[in-house]
Amino acid sequence: MGAVTAGNEAGKEKEEYRGNTGLNLDEMGEKELRALKLWLFSENIRVQTEQKKLLEMKNHFLKERVQFQEEMKILNQRVTASRQRLRQDEQFFDKKMEILKNGFAQLEADRKAFEREKEAFRKREADAARKSSIHSKVEEMGIFFAGVKNQLALKKRYKDLLKIYHPDNLAGDKEMMQQISREYEHLKRQL
Repeated sequence: MGAVTAGNEAGKEKEEYRGNTGLNLDEMGEKELRALKLWLFSENIRVQTEQKKLLEMKNHFLKERVQFQEEMKILNQRVTASRQRLRQDEQFFDKKMEILKNGFAQLEADRKAFEREKEAFRKREADAARKSSIHSKVEEMGIFFAGVKNQLALKKRYKDLLKIYHPDNLAGDKEMMQQISREYEHLKRQL
């Protein structure tokens, strides 16, 4: 029943069209058919062109996606490497800080030990100064000729000292020479 109704409607439309245009339905149908074919052909070409454009865009986007993924991969590797380097730098810094702390603690301990030794040395020096005030002249007399046991060694040492400290030499000193001479005369009488 629906097919009969559709056929009747199509027939009514043909009649209305022929009545409005005054053309034969068959002639009209052929011209319209050609126009429709031409329109279909141009639409088909347009659709194919659009499909090509869409395919090109798809390929372009896929390439960009792959490139983006590669860039992201490289950036992630760099970030990972930077984080690892930062972690290593932090560990290195912590080790250096620990070494510095230990070094400062050792320096403080050494400073305290040095202060104790210095104080002990001052006490020994003060004791020695009291004890040596009596023997200072005797010690001065034995500085240049320390360890000399006989006259021959005394004479040889005296000549060597004259060569070094004579006032005519570069390292010469008149006061030093007088002290050497006094000491020599004193030891010459004793030996």
